[in-house]
Amino acid sequence: MSSLDADTVLYSILALVIIENALEIYISLRQVKVYRNALKVPSELTSHMSEETFHKARKYGLDQENFGIFKALLMDVLLLCLELYLGLIALIWKTSEEIVNRLQWDASNEILVSCVFVLISNLLSTFKSLPFKIYKIFVLEELHGFNKQTAGFFAWDQVKSFLVTQVVMLPITAAIIFIVQRGGDNFFIWLWVFTGVISLVLLTIYPIFIAPLFDKYTPLEEGPLRKSIEDLAASLKFPLTKLYVVEGSKRSSHSNAYFYGLWNSKRIVLFDTLLLNKGKADDSELTDDEKGKGCTNEEVLAVLGHELGHWKLGHVTKNIIIMEVHLLLMFLVFGYLFKYAPFYEALGFQPGTRPILVGLLIVFTYVMAPYNAIINFAMTLLSRRFEYQADEFAHSLGFEDQLGRALIKLNLDNLGFPVYDWLYSTWNHSHPTLLQRLARLKELGETKKQQ
Repeated sequence: MSSLDADTVLYSILALVIIENALEIYISLRQVKVYRNALKVPSELTSHMSEETFHKARKYGLDQENFGIFKALLMDVLLLCLELYLGLIALIWKTSEEIVNRLQWDASNEILVSCVFVLISNLLSTFKSLPFKIYKIFVLEELHGFNKQTAGFFAWDQVKSFLVTQVVMLPITAAIIFIVQRGGDNFFIWLWVFTGVISLVLLTIYPIFIAPLFDKYTPLEEGPLRKSIEDLAASLKFPLTKLYVVEGSKRSSHSNAYFYGLWNSKRIVLFDTLLLNKGKADDSELTDDEKGKGCTNEEVLAVLGHELGHWKLGHVTKNIIIMEVHLLLMFLVFGYLFKYAPFYEALGFQPGTRPILVGLLIVFTYVMAPYNAIINFAMTLLSRRFEYQADEFAHSLGFEDQLGRALIKLNLDNLGFPVYDWLYSTWNHSHPTLLQRLARLKELGETKKQQ
């Protein structure tokens, strides 16, 4: 294959990277302009949000967006383009072969070389991202009062995260290479089946075995809140088996709630920061800033009514089906294109060298980039629709007022800024904005009164 073909592929990839990031940065700059110019609390929130909190949220959002733009320019444009142009991926592959040789293993065994390649790549990626993580947590989040991590906690967290990632990724990598090598012409079908099974397995084991390595999970204590949650779950025939509180306050003061589990074994997890005063009857252990934050029991129930709405309306199942169809299409394209030599030569590989893992990276990340952008946008729109439906479900349970109050409290506690550029919000937000959700709840309430 001529060098011209490889050069064309390389410059096409570089152009794609630059165009994609330029679009993202342009959209982010639109929101930066909003942060700088929106100086008044929206009329819908004047009775809930003080001028001081509004400007704190504005400054927090502005700092986050500027940081994101800087990181995108440095990491996703300058550094990535330089790595692609200089052939870093091919260099890492060659280094992996040399390491396998030094260990007196079989360097012709692509599975072994691929596993070493993944290990080195993940190590480099970890070190590249580390300064940005440190800045985000210990400067940006610290400045705005959200960081609760110590340096020691952060360091041990990174070590655990790296080790767990390798334990999970290396066997999966080996299996993928094996399936492509032995699966015949229709290997993409076996690859799709394998990834589908692995996804379901990880969805099952992550919350049970992996998540507790990073955060402390304790059963929600007996009391009115637990009884109300169990009654709500029973009324919806939600197969609740466990109810946990995760000590997220050791990591951050941001709050959340979610459920997980397959089939007839579901678990609900509440962040301690979601609960009023972290769920403590005695607030003497809390700082002045922590006191009074969180949702009342009724508001927590409203939040869970929304989350259970996702389950009741089949949103999780629909997302899994969409993901599986998407993966099948991706693997089909990979199976058709991964032997195309210029893809590899463009990244610095010698003619005839076509590592399966690198082909997967090229096809999934670069060849399919326009398709991925469209699918991601479509999934964002679908997610927003699902959120409206889940809000409507919570409303049907009688949680209109409680859900509205909870949304406002969570927004205030997390310093969420209520004003967004329409294009930024449409492109990025998987949830409708606070004002959009409040307006929808009000509309539902008025419709109910008229009936």
